[in-house]
Amino acid sequence: MNWLLLIIGGLFEVGFATCLGKAKEASGTEFYLWIGGFFISLTISMILLYKASLTIPIGTAYAVWTGIGACGTVLMGLLLFNEPADLWRMFFLSTLIISIIGLKLVSH
Repeated sequence: MNWLLLIIGGLFEVGFATCLGKAKEASGTEFYLWIGGFFISLTISMILLYKASLTIPIGTAYAVWTGIGACGTVLMGLLLFNEPADLWRMFFLSTLIISIIGLKLVSH
């Protein structure tokens, strides 16, 4: 169950990073909505990381949480912000994903 909380927390990390990126492009009411989404996502993400770290070693939990956030944020950058998808970027993204899976497999 705590692995599921950790994964969901990582997805909320993607959410707060995406909201931050969208807030940079917004103004007026839209800016405040994105900033509100940032703080809500940040809070949920941190709470879920804390809950997961009660049974998952903190080093593993943090690495997986940030890895999910990093991978997801790169993917959101590709989809929403027209960031480049060059060979090296995709190569290193795939090594990060493999590392996250590896940490899950070797954790007890």
